[in-house]
Amino acid sequence: MLLTPNQKHIASWLLIVLLAGIALWLLAPALSPFLVAAVLAYALNPLVNRIDDWFNGRMPRWLAAALVEGAFILLVVGMFMLIVPIVISQAPMVRAQLPELLRKTGAWLQVTLHRYGFDVRLDIHTVVTWINDYFANSESPSSVNSLLSSLKIGGSMALKLISNLLLIPLALYYLLADWNRFVALVFSLVPLRMRDAVSSFANEADAVLGQYLRGQLLVMLLLAVFYSLGLMLFGLDLAWPVGIFTGLAVFVPYLGFGLGLCMATLLGVMQMGLGSTAIMVAVVYRAGQILESFFLTPRLVGERIGLHPLVVIFALLAFGQLFGFVGVLVALPTSAVLLVAIRRLRNQYFKSSLYKG
Repeated sequence: MLLTPNQKHIASWLLIVLLAGIALWLLAPALSPFLVAAVLAYALNPLVNRIDDWFNGRMPRWLAAALVEGAFILLVVGMFMLIVPIVISQAPMVRAQLPELLRKTGAWLQVTLHRYGFDVRLDIHTVVTWINDYFANSESPSSVNSLLSSLKIGGSMALKLISNLLLIPLALYYLLADWNRFVALVFSLVPLRMRDAVSSFANEADAVLGQYLRGQLLVMLLLAVFYSLGLMLFGLDLAWPVGIFTGLAVFVPYLGFGLGLCMATLLGVMQMGLGSTAIMVAVVYRAGQILESFFLTPRLVGERIGLHPLVVIFALLAFGQLFGFVGVLVALPTSAVLLVAIRRLRNQYFKSSLYKG
């Protein structure tokens, strides 16, 4: 069957997109820091443009980019500073109470399993002995050798992490400083007869992504208030730092929620005991997860960008499987752009002779 020129044109672009996708998948580990920097630059670029407007172009763009990136880094560091003092202050208490906590947890678990017909004997004593020995030897010279050995084993991973932490801010700065030039360069590569269509598509995708970012920010703020108030009602001393961190960290799917859950559980056990903490965590964090998954994200994010909740869940799982942690970060904004492309392809299909017969 012979293809029409228009069909050949569409097929060639689909082939280019397919090859680009394969290249991105193969180069995902190397491209990850640049991809993260590009996503951050897209989100922060409106702030740089706003500063340019405030000063009527009198402030150099490189300075505006540096100010915006500096403020963003301070915000990220501030979030981590919510965690570090908590970990440092609670570490000695954890070390002192962990063995007894394990004994109580083991006894409770064994009774619970026996109640449901599982005759299981848990050797908690061995675990407690190992933990006590570990803490006792943690300050010995042999522990230093063990630490050095561990650093050798994980050296490549640590080096990759450090290089990414240095590369992402550097790439982010250059992208923010030269964003308009990069956009113009990419646009100049578009064939002349396609520029109107590409410009229209880019504007629509930009509007959808703007809705996504505003919706996600609103979800984060609402969840920060919800977790803080929920933990405070249960009497947790550090309810506000833990709640604010959990709410803001949900921007990173799974990881943010998991870290907040671990922090609340640890602090609750140290303050209130296992039983009260189990109730607090079950009520507050389960309610927060339901609120986010079934109400906030679908209503404030999914509906704003036109994605069904099932599509949101599938996108997170699929991109996480393909690109790992970075894939989870970019799943929803990428899906929003793909949604715009699918809408346009659907409209073209409805106008085609293939559909009309």
